[in-house]
Formats: sequence, C-alpha cells, structure tokens
Amino acid sequence: MDMNRLCVALCWSASLFAAHLPEYERARELYQRTEYRQSLNLLAPIPNKDAETLLLIGKNEFMLGEYKRATDALEKALALGDPSAELYLWLGRAYGRRAETANPFTAPGYASRARRMFEKAAEMDISNRQAVGDLFDYYMGAPGILGGGLNKAEDLAHRMEAVDPAEGQYLLAQIEDKRKRYDMAEQHLRRALELAPRQVNRILDLARYLSKHGRSQESEALFQQAEAIAPANPRVLYYRAEAYIESQRNLDDARRLLEQYLSLPLTPDDPPRESAKMLLDKIHG
Repeated sequence: MDMNRLCVALCWSASLFAAHLPEYERARELYQRTEYRQSLNLLAPIPNKDAETLLLIGKNEFMLGEYKRATDALEKALALGDPSAELYLWLGRAYGRRAETANPFTAPGYASRARRMFEKAAEMDISNRQAVGDLFDYYMGAPGILGGGLNKAEDLAHRMEAVDPAEGQYLLAQIEDKRKRYDMAEQHLRRALELAPRQVNRILDLARYLSKHGRSQESEALFQQAEAIAPANPRVLYYRAEAYIESQRNLDDARRLLEQYLSLPLTPDDPPRESAKMLLDKIHG
C-alpha cells in the first residue's frame, strides 16, 4: 500500500471509530431525549468526525433552529460519500427551513435543493415514511415552478401505497381534502384504519379529521380508542388537546392533557414542547 492509500485508510478508520465512541452514544441518547444543546456539547470535541457524527450534529442544530449550521454539518457528511436516505432527508429539511426563512432571491434555490434531497431520500427508501411524507408535503405546498404539484403528490402516494397501504391511503386522503372532496378524504382515512387497526397514528388521523369537520362525538370515541391502545403515548394527549382547542370545547380537559404532555419525557418524533405551550396560551386567552 502506498502512503496516500495508507493515509486515506487511517483517516477512514479513525472516522469510523468516532461514531462508536462513548461520547457519541451518549450524545445520541441526549438527542432522543430532546436535549439538543447537551448532545452538541459532547459531539463537538470528537476528532475526525464521520458521517454518522456529522449527521447527528446536523439534526441537533436543526432542532435548535440553527438551519445554516445544520446544512453545513450535513453537507460535510454528504461530502464523505456513501450517503444514506436519512442524510438526504435531513438535508432536505434543513434547506426547506432555510427556504422558509430566506429572502425572496435566495429562497427558491433553497427550496429546489430541498426538493432534490427529499426526492433522493424517497428514491433510496420508498418505505421511509418520514422521507416520503416530507417530499409529499413539498409537492402539496410548492408551486409548479419549484417542482410542486398535486399530480406529483398523487403519484408518490400510490408509490407509497404499494409498499405501505395504510400510509398510502393517508396520503391520498390529504390530496382529496385539498381538492375539497371531503367524503373521499374520509373514506381514505377509514380505509387506512382498516388496514392498520392497531396503529395509533391511524386512529388519531381520523379522530382529528372528524373533529375538524365538527363531528365531535365520533372524534371523541376514536380518541378514547387511541388512549385504550396506547395510554402512555404522548401524541394521544397532544392531538386530543389540539382538537379540543381548535373546536373550542373541553378546554379544561385540554389544559390538563397539555400539562400532562409537558411532564412526559418526549422524543424528537413528538410535537415540540414549544407547540404545546403555544396551545396552552390559546386556552389562557
């Protein structure tokens, strides 16, 4: 082996080792507990950061609202080669948030970059609900000039349906809702629940939809069903409270649910604490 190859091999070995250091494992645990700043404090001193470490840094920065720092870390991970669907997903999220907060001249470039990253993530792993969901949201919300459109969203929903029928039905429901074909949207949500009756998110999707359309009794029965299946699931508390507040009913119960939610050990997959506090503010006036 010549010296150049030896140096590359040594650097690669050192970076591979970084992701298995105790500091990295502890940082990952802190991230899962939404302690993002503390996680970063452990990751910063790690030498020869590999793609996994840079990805975790980027995710922490994103969750702290530091979107430029997030893209910087994630782009460094991308430059190391062999990117994962998760890396493309988080790059898409970071560029998407930069598009939302940028000036009108730079926002379109960031938005297009976000779309390309989401598309790469979905192409690599069509079964990844988060990647497909973020790309779907982009297609639903972005104008055609930036690569959005309902036809693209519908095609993606059918691709997801082929590997995850319940999730595909959920995405189709969103399309029909946007088209104001509410009966068809409800049918898709009910079909999703039939396909995955023990998935709490499927129950919550239908419960929230019915509440939004003024069908409180049916919605309440579904929230009770979700609670029976997963009594410790934070999302059941949050979305039930949100439905109460949006429909201006059971506000004392909504306050209790949100206070209980804020007392739980949340994960990055749960609605942020700040969102729960904002809902509480709506109750208080």
